[in-house]
Amino acid sequence: MPSFRSRLFWVISRTAQFLYQHFPVFGALRGSVAIIRRDGGYIAIERNDGLGLGFPGGIARFRETPEKTVRREVLEETGLNITTAAYQFDFRNPKPLPTHTYVFEATAEGELRSSWEGTARIVDLPELQRRIVSPQRQVVDYLLSLGK
Repeated sequence: MPSFRSRLFWVISRTAQFLYQHFPVFGALRGSVAIIRRDGGYIAIERNDGLGLGFPGGIARFRETPEKTVRREVLEETGLNITTAAYQFDFRNPKPLPTHTYVFEATAEGELRSSWEGTARIVDLPELQRRIVSPQRQVVDYLLSLGK
């Protein structure tokens, strides 16, 4: 049975997405995600809102740099501290929400843990291909282009 916190995340996430799809008052939401390799796979979040897998990361705070965003979000979602973060590329998506996402390849240390947003775990590239949330499809395409 899902915990209260995971159900609460589901409600908040789905409500916020619905509202922002219809009323994008701040324009494209800036955010950052991290590609972190571990044990032959990639760290991903099994999202509690039921949308699938996502790379650790999230929305930037006001005037927060993309690198600070990815460091903060990875710590919040996985318990890992990023030791190196190398910017790779950024992209924009108009749907389902207008976003501008910065992608970093990162190394991190610490013990992997989950958060109210979802279960952090290691997945392989085929599973990412099948289950990645649609706004992060370009990150998986990038990994495929590298042959990794």
